[in-house]
Amino acid sequence: MTQDIRTAIQRSKETILGDAIGALSIAVMLLVGLSLPGLT
Repeated sequence: MTQDIRTAIQRSKETILGDAIGALSIAVMLLVGLSLPGLT
């Protein structure tokens, strides 16, 4: 099972990187969106 996980990660490194960047950008947008009402 560990070998299967390692193989899957090696095959999809670019996809995982893109997904991580997307998740980070969504988190940043959420935090900015929630802090905007406090600025007024």
